[in-house]
Amino acid sequence: MEKKDTITEIFGINVFNDEAMQVYLPKAVFKKLKKTIEDGLELDNDIADSVAHGMKEWAIDRGATHYTHWFQPLTGVTAEKHDSFISAPDNGKVIMEFSARELTKGEPDASSFPSGGLRATFEARGYTAWDCTSPAFLKKDSLGVTLYIPTAFCSYTGEALDKKTPLLRSMQAINTQALRILRLFGNTTAKRVIPSVGAEQEYFIVDREKYLQRKDLIYTGRTLFGAMPPKGQELEDHYFGSIRERIASYMNDINHELWKLGVPSKTQHNEVAPAQHELAPVYEQVNIAVDHNQVTMETMKKVAGRHGLTCLLNEKPFAGVNGSGKHNNWSLTSDDGINMLNPGDTPHENIQFLLVLACILKAVDKHADLLRESAACVGNEHRLGAHEAPPAIISVFLGEQLEDVIDQLCSTGEATHSLQGGILKTGVTTLPDFEKDATDRNRTSPFAFTNNKFEFRMVGSSDSIASPNIVLNTIVAESFKEAANELEKADDFDEAVHNMIKKLFINHRRIVFNGNGYSDEWVREAKRRGLSNLPSMVDAIPALVYDSSVKLFEEFEVFTRKELESRVEIEYEAYSKAINIEAKAMIDIAGKSIIPAVIRYTTRLADSIIKLKKAMEGIEPYAQCSILSEVNDHLKESKLALENLKKYMDDVSVITDVTEHARYMHEVIVPAMEALRKPIDTLEMIVDKDLWPMPSYGDLLFEV
Repeated sequence: MEKKDTITEIFGINVFNDEAMQVYLPKAVFKKLKKTIEDGLELDNDIADSVAHGMKEWAIDRGATHYTHWFQPLTGVTAEKHDSFISAPDNGKVIMEFSARELTKGEPDASSFPSGGLRATFEARGYTAWDCTSPAFLKKDSLGVTLYIPTAFCSYTGEALDKKTPLLRSMQAINTQALRILRLFGNTTAKRVIPSVGAEQEYFIVDREKYLQRKDLIYTGRTLFGAMPPKGQELEDHYFGSIRERIASYMNDINHELWKLGVPSKTQHNEVAPAQHELAPVYEQVNIAVDHNQVTMETMKKVAGRHGLTCLLNEKPFAGVNGSGKHNNWSLTSDDGINMLNPGDTPHENIQFLLVLACILKAVDKHADLLRESAACVGNEHRLGAHEAPPAIISVFLGEQLEDVIDQLCSTGEATHSLQGGILKTGVTTLPDFEKDATDRNRTSPFAFTNNKFEFRMVGSSDSIASPNIVLNTIVAESFKEAANELEKADDFDEAVHNMIKKLFINHRRIVFNGNGYSDEWVREAKRRGLSNLPSMVDAIPALVYDSSVKLFEEFEVFTRKELESRVEIEYEAYSKAINIEAKAMIDIAGKSIIPAVIRYTTRLADSIIKLKKAMEGIEPYAQCSILSEVNDHLKESKLALENLKKYMDDVSVITDVTEHARYMHEVIVPAMEALRKPIDTLEMIVDKDLWPMPSYGDLLFEV
């Protein structure tokens, strides 16, 4: 019987990790590179050539012919340009070379990526710079084997044109300020504090043959038309249910691909909606987690094709069932093993934790709109605020135990006890009794504390997790800095920190909400508390250039005002372009496929009525006439809605301002699209299935 590779044997085999570096790098070079990575130092030019040579030899030994600087421009996806290792031929032969310069620096065309005015079309130069803290890896596909080098992407004038550069800047900011907090409590051993993240990735899987019959899915990633089948998710039988054989084979393939690339894929299960699933990794350093999440999304799509499937990462590919998110589990851990968000068994006595918690509440309360904006993408428009995902109102869930500690501090000035979870008894003698957590979980909260981390649940399934983590790192760094500035000067530290914790909890407890975030009562209560509600991406984008946001990001050198303004322009344009594609797709599908199909159906009905009347004189074909009348009414409504959408799309062409354009798309085009969809979805429930021009929701969701 053939022996199968174990996880330990294949994990990281395609990664230039410590094990590979120890083999391919001189011992002194390896030590120096590790110190560079661990201490966050600039790469020493003296070792760069040796590292490049070792990386090339490792890659070539595994079949690589090309390398690429792999980066994350402001398109929402990754980018790559492949170069071979061959140098200039000499005497008819080539030498395989890879220099320090080729490793550390690339020059892709910067004018063809979104820049929001940072680059003019004629200004083409941009630079990619190796992120040595994120390991290089190999990918094998139809092109062969390619060495992927994670990089940052900047303009010729130094502005960030990507998501990685500001992420790395934000990591520096929170590291500096978090160390100050640790030092206040006597920690002298920690050298770095690293944000760690685990991103739970939700996705839909559909049959590829059916997918290719849906132009809306091909063009936009979501269904623009579609009536719900008789069964949806109401029986709640899909969630954590038995995984179907075809999907299990797909998941197994994904896991092996990811493990080889060093991605610690851990958890997999069926999600709430039919055909929806989830994959979750072990937590990692945030920039590596961002890279690995991009690798995960790309791998999901690639592997699906092998199985005759298509992976849908759009936040709301199907109306009427749950959409997909990406829960961003964020924590802070020092290099000496301290999780700053670990409350311990008695959080009321853990003063360092209470200060960290109070600072985070302040950060989230002060910059709630900015945090909301970090999860803004077009697909999330259809998800946030629905009865399936967090509302568009930012609040923090802490649970009964921590809320009780806060209540004690705010009311009496002292916290004397912490609620304990107690023993869970099942009443079955053969089942073990065990200690339960001190508080329940809340899946309706957008920012929930879960034992030793915060889970930011608003992020969209197709979106990069870089943006929310840039914001989280920076707003918490600001809170830490303001706390450290005051406490470092205190004559009596114990009294000062106690007073600060109490003051912060009193001032910012309005952001704490442990109830049902889906309820209408919470919307009213949030308004009473003065919390903002930004349901649309278009409403959220301006938060990037609030005075408080500009001050925040410039203070910590994460973004300049110019970089923020460029991102505002890019996001408005991205919204407008996405809606423009969706509207044009609706016009095309409705005008060329659906309405003609309905007309064929009415013709069939009319012929039936005529033939029946001729065959049975005096008999009124009630059913056929009734259906024909109903269909004709909906057909008329569809045609009028289609004409309106066309007219509104013609009108938008004269709007040149990016903000006005995006608002017009949101306020005029989107409602016009909804008006077109409504009668067509009704018609789908009436017209013969053999005449309907594309697979139904039932076909897509249940026939995988």
